[in-house]
Amino acid sequence: MRLLLIRHAETTANADRLLDTAPPGADLSATGREQADALVDALADEPLGAIYVSDLVRTQQTAGPLAAARGLDAVVRPGLREIQAGEYEMAPDDGSWEAYLAVLYRWADGDPHARVPGGESGVEVMRRYDEVVDEVAAHEVAAIVSHGAVIRAWVGARAVNVDKGFIAASRLYNTAVIVLEGDPTSGWRVVTWANEPVPAL
Repeated sequence: MRLLLIRHAETTANADRLLDTAPPGADLSATGREQADALVDALADEPLGAIYVSDLVRTQQTAGPLAAARGLDAVVRPGLREIQAGEYEMAPDDGSWEAYLAVLYRWADGDPHARVPGGESGVEVMRRYDEVVDEVAAHEVAAIVSHGAVIRAWVGARAVNVDKGFIAASRLYNTAVIVLEGDPTSGWRVVTWANEPVPAL
């Protein structure tokens, strides 16, 4: 299948650099609503059979214009939510971001049982995300509107042609799209990351 992973549009919490991971989460900002509208034209050539979102409202608001343009109902799945920040929830950018990301880097270094304090382990995050991707894979082409950290972690763990260095160095801005091809059985390959081609191994 062809799988599009889309980071949600900008929220007020993004603009303030807050770790906003718990539902329902912040609404889109005015800029975010413009970004969501722009996805309709940006993805006009993608024959989407389904759109999936998390239970955080920003993904649903991001997907809204695209779903309406395609006559689709966005499917809500809590398994697509952001990696839970636990004790760092809604903390300002005062070292909490670095502590949160340090746990995610431990996952990439082969310690998936590391846990965000008060939050989740890598094993738990991958399990819930994989369950939804398995469902989405019933479609030939589908989109998932999700969140920056969890998209990066899942792609880094599941795509065969990118490594942790690529993930760390590659920006994923609001409404950036990662296109993958493959399936849960044979594996996944990143085709493009934010419109830039990614070489196959």
